[in-house]
Formats: sequence, C-alpha cells, structure tokens
Amino acid sequence: MEKGLLRARTAVSVPFMALLSPYTATASAAGTRSNTPKKSPANIKAAQTLARQKSLEKRAKRYKLPLGELAIFTQQLASLLVAGLPLVQCLEALQDQTEDEVFRVVIREVRSDISSGNSFSSSVKKFPNSFNNLFVSMVEAGEASGGLAEILGKVAGYFESTVKLTKKVKSAMTYPIAVIGLSVALVNVLLIFVIPVFAAMFADFGAKLPVPTQLLIDLSDFLKHYFFYVAIACYATYWAFSKFIATPKGRRLKDKSLIRAPIFGNLIHKIALSRFCRTYATLIRSGVPILRTLEIVASASNKVQVEDACAEIAKHVSQGGQVSEILAANEFFPPMMKHMVKAGEATGNVDGMMNKIADFYDVECEATISALTSLIEPILIVFLGVVVGGIVMAMFLPIFQLGAVAGGLQ
Repeated sequence: MEKGLLRARTAVSVPFMALLSPYTATASAAGTRSNTPKKSPANIKAAQTLARQKSLEKRAKRYKLPLGELAIFTQQLASLLVAGLPLVQCLEALQDQTEDEVFRVVIREVRSDISSGNSFSSSVKKFPNSFNNLFVSMVEAGEASGGLAEILGKVAGYFESTVKLTKKVKSAMTYPIAVIGLSVALVNVLLIFVIPVFAAMFADFGAKLPVPTQLLIDLSDFLKHYFFYVAIACYATYWAFSKFIATPKGRRLKDKSLIRAPIFGNLIHKIALSRFCRTYATLIRSGVPILRTLEIVASASNKVQVEDACAEIAKHVSQGGQVSEILAANEFFPPMMKHMVKAGEATGNVDGMMNKIADFYDVECEATISALTSLIEPILIVFLGVVVGGIVMAMFLPIFQLGAVAGGLQ
C-alpha cells in the first residue's frame, strides 16, 4: 500500500516539475541577464569619441583646404619659424589653435610624420588636396636652401594676393547673379500664378487678344503644365554641359570662349596673366628649377592657353632658348609683357620683371572690376525694366483696347 502511494506521488511530481521547468529556466536567464554588467555613460562617450576621431581621420585624406585657410596657415608657420621655434613645435601650436577639426587632424598627422624622421615636404605630399603643388615645391626649395621661413613668407604673400583678387571678383559677381536669379524667379511666379488670372478674365471678354498678350498667355499655359519637364530639361542640359567642359576638348573650348567674352573676357585674361607672372616670379626667386616652375605654373593657371605656353617654353628652354622668344610668338601674351620679360632676361632680373607685370595687372584687374560693378547696375535695371515692364504692358493691352472701344461707342 505504501509502495503504491509512493509510486503515485512520483508519477504526479514528474509532470509538475516539467510544468515548472520553463519558469525556472526564465528565472535563471533573468538572473543571468541581471548579472551582466551594463554599459556606463563614460564607455558610450568614449566609443562615440573614437568613432568621431576615425571619421575625421578618414576625411583628412581627401580634405580640400580653402586657399584662404592655407594662406593663414602658411603665414603663421612662417612667423613662428622666424621667431626661432622648431618646426614640430610650430606645428603643435598651429594644431592647438586651428578651429577646423579636419585640418587639425591633417596637421597632427604631418607633425607625427616629421617626428618619425621624415621631411616636411614628404609629409605634406601625403595630403595633396590640403597642400597644393606650389606649397609643396616651395617647401622643397626652402628645405634645400635652408631658408624655409623666408620662402614660406613669400608663399603666404602670394596666396594672400590671390585670395584678395578672387574675393573682389566674387563680390563683383554676387550682385548681378543675385538680381538675375531673383528676376527669373519673379518672372516664373508671374507666368505660372498671375497670368492665368488675367487669362481667365480675358476669356470672358470673347474678343481677340493682341499678339503679345496671346503669346504671353500661351507661354504661361506651357509653363503651368510642363514646368517639371522644363526643370528636368534645364538640369539635364547643365549636367551635359558640365560633363562636356570636363573633357579636354570642352575645356579648351570653354577657356577660349571665356577669353573672348564681351564683358568679362578682358578681366579673365588679365587675371590669368597676373597669376602666371606672380607664380613664375615667386617660384624662380625661391630657387625652384625652371622646368619644375613651368610645370607648377601650368597646373596653377587653370587655363589651357597658359598650359600650352608653359609646355612650349619648357621645350624651348631645355634646348637653350629664352622665355621671351616663346612669349613673343604667342598671341595670348600682350606686347608689353614680352618686352619686359626680354629686358629682365638681359639684366638677369626676370623674377623682378614678372613681379612688376603681376602688380600692373593686379591694378588693372581692380580698375576693371570697379568699372564693371558701375556698369552692371544700370544694365540690370534696364533689363528688369524691359522684362517686367513688357509683361505688364502685354497684360494691360486688352484692357486699353476695351477702354478705347468703350470710348468710341460713347
């Protein structure tokens, strides 16, 4: 009897334990999870900082430093070197004071590379987007001659003059671009939203509309129904044009067309001549070999005319010729420049003559920019008056005709 009761209790306890097993497993798992250490805010912050640092290091490899920032960096580095500080200490000071996080990483990498025993020029070569060919070549010349601080000061002056001229050109172009953009937006608003109201009113008259009014209403209907397609077509045209001018043939056609442009062509030509002379003089005076100088001048000019001329000069000079002989045969360079370079070759002061030519064209560029700024304002006023006034007159012509008819009936 007792054995039977014990066997019954055992049979009941087995399924009961099986039913309790999931809850037991859940409790044990919960206990295990509760014992797992949680990530503290400090660890999360450290992980975020590390991820951000890696992102900055990745961006530093392809970071394009603006020329104005490079000019400031070069001038500060030259000043610190003149004060007698070691190069590594100068870079450390510049790294601490720069506000650009990506450029701070670039300076840190350059400083670390120099501390490892590499030269300054080889270190900055690893960041070609931040330090252009001119900067690298001048650093190489400074290291070879032992006058790195003096040469960096010349480079900083060159960069500052280039940035100053670029800012003047951009400031002169900002006003007309803004006005033209606003006028285009205003005309589109009038054509898409205002003209249809007048068109509906004129349709109630039942009379034949004047030709200018009818053309304007047809244009308004077209833009109202196909504006999206027009925008796509404009963007596709811009994209195709950008791809075309990126090709050698398209770039050559673009540069030649810009030089021949009626209003801005003369200014673009003078800027190209000033950049050519200033870059050439700076490199030659710093002791850079002439063939390397011509190579850098060609890449810094961003004009196919200058690139072709530099290739011809390099070939001619390597054969024992003079720079002025190629300039005299090239229509891109004016006669005054040819004679001054020839005089500099005769006196052994080509770089000095080139600097004087660059100063002359800088003054000419400033005068041209001032004249264009004064000329653009009345041209834009006349343009806006013709466009907006033409739209208004086309819309009021039917009203004037109805008034004349009503006056004749009376």
